[in-house]
Amino acid sequence: MEYDTIAAISTPMGEGAIAIVRLSGDEAIPIADKLFKGVGGKRLKEAASHTIHYGHLLDPKKGEVIEEVMVSVMKGPKTFTKEDVVEINCHGGIVSVNRVLQHVLKYGARLAEPGEFTKRAFLNGRIDLSQAEAVMDLIRAKTDRAMNVALGQMEGRLSNLIRRLRQEILEVLAHVEVNIDYPEYDDVEEMTHNLLLEKAHLVREEIQKLLQTSEQGKILREGLSTVIVGRPNVGKSSLLNSLVHENKAIVTDIPGTTRDVIEEYVNVRGVPLRLLDTAGIRETEDIVERIGVERSRQVLKEADLILLVLNYSDQLTHEDENLFEVVKGMDVIVIVNKTDLPQQIDMERVQELAKEHKLVTTSLLEDQGVDALEEAISSLFFAGAIEAGDMTYVSNTRHIALLNQSLQTIEEAIEGVEMGVPIDIVQIDMTRTWELLGEIIGDSVHESLIDQLFSQFCLGK
Repeated sequence: MEYDTIAAISTPMGEGAIAIVRLSGDEAIPIADKLFKGVGGKRLKEAASHTIHYGHLLDPKKGEVIEEVMVSVMKGPKTFTKEDVVEINCHGGIVSVNRVLQHVLKYGARLAEPGEFTKRAFLNGRIDLSQAEAVMDLIRAKTDRAMNVALGQMEGRLSNLIRRLRQEILEVLAHVEVNIDYPEYDDVEEMTHNLLLEKAHLVREEIQKLLQTSEQGKILREGLSTVIVGRPNVGKSSLLNSLVHENKAIVTDIPGTTRDVIEEYVNVRGVPLRLLDTAGIRETEDIVERIGVERSRQVLKEADLILLVLNYSDQLTHEDENLFEVVKGMDVIVIVNKTDLPQQIDMERVQELAKEHKLVTTSLLEDQGVDALEEAISSLFFAGAIEAGDMTYVSNTRHIALLNQSLQTIEEAIEGVEMGVPIDIVQIDMTRTWELLGEIIGDSVHESLIDQLFSQFCLGK
């Protein structure tokens, strides 16, 4: 399959030591060769694959030097896109890298669409769709654990499992065809029913295992929406600063200092948190503070984890007890802060209110209890299971939806066999399971979906 030659800046815009302009396509090397003047007059067309060359880019018409560069030449099919690829390494800077890109486009290349390099890798059979999506997960990974999951998927761990399951289904469908074509053999029907049931149970079990990892995988991919709540001046902003290890939020002794929702990403023992510090929830006559309180109540409804903060040196109030009612049924860690001050709070009552939740005591002023809090967050969602390096984690929302549909169709197939439904009817559910699993790796997927997925990628990837 042949495409035109594309080019894009593959490094982030801004000042830096190096910037890279990448080209891919049949004309990648000839286009770069028009501009490149190497030491000793060496031509890129004559260069061996996977070599790098020092020289200058010149404007062919004016003869002016564009940039001092190092140019990598990689000939297909042993490249990411399976096409000829050239990477021009120039000085990092908005002007220099844009000047290189403009000349590359002027002499025959087309500006790549977002994700088009990875899309070509998929369309040319270099990677499947799940591996392509893992490329973006790898770029967006916010913790080592999230990166390891993306690496496993990019290396084909999920793809290999899906292909194995689809092969199991194909073998069953082949036996079903024999049964339909040769109905005169009575033992074939019985053997086919038994084999179909056995394989269907195997496929269902594997899909269920994948779905069991999906909650953890999705957390690693997207992060936990974590909301810090409590009455004003209990230490919510101090907690955010302790977890972020920076003074992001203003901390004062004046209640109501935080007027809006402050958002930060933080890595807590490999668990990515999208941390939201909210305005203290209380009744107030201050119009601006009241708006902040309403926003706090709204983000509570969308949270994956609640950090409910209480003040050790204050008595429990009706507002405190009300918060326990608001977060009922959610994943909550109760934090009793300011243990460096004299105790006023009724800890027995707190333990009674927090009996369904984890309870941690802290003195954020003296940096005490933060380790225990981080351990509580990690164990609440992963309980050590994430450390299993040989497990295949599903993190992509599209994959999870397709696996749920596959589970439903395979269960309908099992139910059909057990009820004695004719095999050719059961075959429909098995075939649909095979198709749904194929959509995960891109073997049976609409072109519009492919375009939509790759449009979410960054330019140059």
